[in-house]
Amino acid sequence: MIVTTSATIEGKQILSYHGIVCGEAILGTNIFRDFFAGIRDIVGGRSAGYERSLRQARETAIQEMIQEAAAAGANAVIGIDLDYETISIENGGTMLMVSASGTAVRVAG
Repeated sequence: MIVTTSATIEGKQILSYHGIVCGEAILGTNIFRDFFAGIRDIVGGRSAGYERSLRQARETAIQEMIQEAAAAGANAVIGIDLDYETISIENGGTMLMVSASGTAVRVAG
């Protein structure tokens, strides 16, 4: 499956449009990762735990979007947009949400 953030695929003709497709991933973080990320914010540096969580959530959201496109009969998704959000929950925790959306299309060749 071809996936791109652009509105067209160079060298490919779009034969049909199959609508908007989406994928979402929500991952919980844990208190230890939050604690160590807070320390890194103070002393500087990158938070490997959060980076891994974001990467995993992004890949999950994209794969869900691709599955939805395939089920619609598409062989490509164009105009992909990725959105990242943090969601606070009642017990003081944080959830990471990534959503991927695009337009499912069928391209020639």
